[in-house]
Amino acid sequence: MDRILIRGGHRLSGRLPISGAKNAALTLMPCALLTDAPLTLRNLPRLADVDGFGHLLNQLGASTAIEGTSPQDFGRTMTIRAGSLTSTEAPYDIVRKMRASILVLGPVLARAGEARVSLPGGCAIGNRPIDLHLKALEAIGAELEMAAGYVKATAPGGRLSGGRYRFPVVSVGATENVVMAAVLAKGGSVIENAAREPEIVDLCNCLIAMGARIEGVGTDTLEIEGVDALHGATYAVMPDRIEAGSYACAAAITGGSLELVGARAADMQATIDALREAGVTVAETADGLSVEAGAPLAPVTLSTAPYPGFATDMQAQFMAMLCLGSGTSVLTETIFENRYMHVPELARMGADIQVHGRTALVKGVDRLVGAPVMATDLRASMSLILAGLAAEGETAVARVYHLDRGYERLEEKLSAVGADIERASDG
Repeated sequence: MDRILIRGGHRLSGRLPISGAKNAALTLMPCALLTDAPLTLRNLPRLADVDGFGHLLNQLGASTAIEGTSPQDFGRTMTIRAGSLTSTEAPYDIVRKMRASILVLGPVLARAGEARVSLPGGCAIGNRPIDLHLKALEAIGAELEMAAGYVKATAPGGRLSGGRYRFPVVSVGATENVVMAAVLAKGGSVIENAAREPEIVDLCNCLIAMGARIEGVGTDTLEIEGVDALHGATYAVMPDRIEAGSYACAAAITGGSLELVGARAADMQATIDALREAGVTVAETADGLSVEAGAPLAPVTLSTAPYPGFATDMQAQFMAMLCLGSGTSVLTETIFENRYMHVPELARMGADIQVHGRTALVKGVDRLVGAPVMATDLRASMSLILAGLAAEGETAVARVYHLDRGYERLEEKLSAVGADIERASDG
């Protein structure tokens, strides 16, 4: 099994490219199931989750053709064509590895009038039920039953009717699923208290490019008028705001200076605000964002929240960064209940963190020391990488398959800006 080895203490400096967003890519790929025409996605990141989702699309009968396969290339172009669906079932063996697989439920149901999808897997960061997905789909005409670990959905008469649904709490995945399903409904749909994440905007813009009728994009109320069919399109995946935020933390924890090429400030304002509160200088450039850290980081108080609030996917990285700050920072996790599993691993490196329920008190220390550590989920993995970049001595991060799910060619990007980092295999 692979490990990442980091010899810390090097100041990062230079230009670092930001890849296409994982969370957007995994939402845009199932859009291809809504039409028999090809959907071409550009700037698709090279990630294990993207490859896994491609296999799932193949299982359903879609073909996938990839360009940009040179080892020197960041990102790829994939053309997906689902001329006909040869299966309406997403099996357990594929779905269990990746929670995003549930996103085929809405489009397969809308296109074929039926779908059978295994309950999903993904990172073990807490309870993430799909009840909101199911309630939203039911509100626009789906009939549902659950048996033997599968969700079976049908559309009476072969087509969803459309309808109105108000989410009791914001759900990104459920919003994505119901939007994809509603675009082919017989009538109109109104989705209230919808998620507003940039990835939702990206999804809506892609669907509109394919012929969907959606109003209110970027707001919490989406009005969708169903159409009889969608056509193909070519669409570029948005830059990854979480990757950009992660590398901004890498600049900060090493006292470095990075230009994040391709990053979009408008997508990550809460992260930028938090960095500035910690004393990091962040500015827009012609090519993206510049991030520079000089003085010791100031303590901050942060609480995760749905967009446009501070992203739960940035909590672990900020925690690692603040371990070397001054004073005591207070982080509160409101989205997932098990998202502090990186704390014991950071403690092995000398961090001073106390967890009380959903709140973590991070007391800045003078130094971190390299140690063998183990990743528990995707963003926790990155927090350990960040700590390793600043720690004295060598840090060995195990179970890096989590990283491969969400960070494209991380070692190459960090090496190019001054990190002493490499991948090692145990066998």
